[in-house]
Order: sequence, then C-alpha cells, then structure tokens
Amino acid sequence: MRKAGTAKPGEAEQVKEWMNRLDPVFRTAVNAVRRIIKAAGPKLKERIKWNAPSYYYKEDIVTFAPSKAKDKIILVFHHPNIVKIRSGLLQGNFKDRRLVYLNSIKEINDARTELEKIIKESVQLMDKG
Repeated sequence: MRKAGTAKPGEAEQVKEWMNRLDPVFRTAVNAVRRIIKAAGPKLKERIKWNAPSYYYKEDIVTFAPSKAKDKIILVFHHPNIVKIRSGLLQGNFKDRRLVYLNSIKEINDARTELEKIIKESVQLMDKG
C-alpha cells in the first residue's frame, strides 16, 4: 500500500500492481496475451485504462476488458481502424470496435498468429495516418 503524499506510480508499476492482484492461474493467461501483444507491437506502450492493461501507440488500440469471469480474457480493440481489419478472431459489429474472447491457454496459443496479425495491422494503419 502506498503512503500518503508519495508519487503516483508510473505506468509500468501500475501494470505490475494490477497483475499482482490476479489469481496465479489467470495471471499466467494474461501474461501470455501480454507477451503476444508486446512482441507483435514493439511500438506499443502499456498502461492501466478501464482498470486493466491497455496498449497504445499514437492512440489507444486495445485494452483488456474487466470481466467478472476470472478465467476469461476479453480484449477490446477500440481504435476505429479496427473495422478495416479482417479476422475470424474479431467479434462484434460495432461501428468503431471489435472484441476478442480467449477462454484458455490453449485458445491463446491457437490464436497467437492471428492476434499478432491484428496487432501489426493496427500499428501499420496508425502509421499510415
């Protein structure tokens, strides 16, 4: 617990504190997804948004959605460019966002290549302006 009057923790420290509060099994799954996102998008920075890890480059791209189900990972791709990316992983027909649901380590591993593609395309679209 932070003492009164101390500086607010930086982005990395906030993510670390959030991760430390997770159930160890769920933390393993979340870390697996975090590694995929970071490897696919080295330009991305990580912070806490919506009380969960979030990734941005020039603008916000994707955030872990807080979920009452502690064994399900939901990613919210919330940059409007996401509608330009075609992928079977992306769900929903919202005008400016798509969702990805991952229910197990096996699903995370199976989705790795497609998730990497989505992240890379998201960053490329931001670079194009």
